[in-house]
Amino acid sequence: MKLRIVAIVAFAVALSQCVSANAALTIVSAVGGQPSTAPGVKYVNFDFLSGDLAYDTTNADYITVGLKPDAAVVSGSASGLYAAPYLSSSNGVLFGDNTVSGVDKTPYLTSGKEGGSYPDAAVTLTFTAYQKYLGLLWGSVDSYNTLEFFSGSTLVGSITGAQVLANPNGDQGLYGTVYVNIDSTVPFNKVVASSSEYAFEFDNVAYNSANYDGTGAVPEPATLAIWSIFGAGAAGVAAARRRRRGRWSDADRQAIYHVIDR
Repeated sequence: MKLRIVAIVAFAVALSQCVSANAALTIVSAVGGQPSTAPGVKYVNFDFLSGDLAYDTTNADYITVGLKPDAAVVSGSASGLYAAPYLSSSNGVLFGDNTVSGVDKTPYLTSGKEGGSYPDAAVTLTFTAYQKYLGLLWGSVDSYNTLEFFSGSTLVGSITGAQVLANPNGDQGLYGTVYVNIDSTVPFNKVVASSSEYAFEFDNVAYNSANYDGTGAVPEPATLAIWSIFGAGAAGVAAARRRRRGRWSDADRQAIYHVIDR
């Protein structure tokens, strides 16, 4: 019996070197879609961003925005570079915009183009508490837009424009913008929006940590995999290893933006 237990533990340790944590992401998107109104959801717009991104906070009601070179806070549209999202079915109301249907006239975020002179172009949203839900107004959706979810420095899931719109061709009108609601089985505290071509534009972010109880650390990737293979007994052994959570360090400019707490 001892030999068998040792073998299981040894295999678990070896497995920990090659297994990644993967979130199951449930995606609901629609033209004129609405953000979740579940208890605890917070609604964030970008109306107070000036582009002078030099702030930080630890307040749980705020998130931090990081812009890599070529990403920006913008308004309006610039041909070939970015296009404002399109509001419909009054889906901006919870974010302070009463437009029934029309172009988003408030500030929003654009990822820029990843590659060439800007190999790391991206927008990063870092949360002060772990989340399992994210909503966003995703404008002029393209197949090459990518949204990645991280737990610390560990990638736990990602989606592309092809997963939120049937024909993601960069349509800048009504039918090219969708409100996307995403639920994750694995808690995340960082989201990165990037695009291999111009550009990934979004506004009106909703998030909610209320559906994550916050007890204990987020399981390390090996623990998640071992649980499914060996069951609670072996997983308990693996989970006893202290989790070493990577700390994301970014010297880039950052900003805190307005939270409308409903």
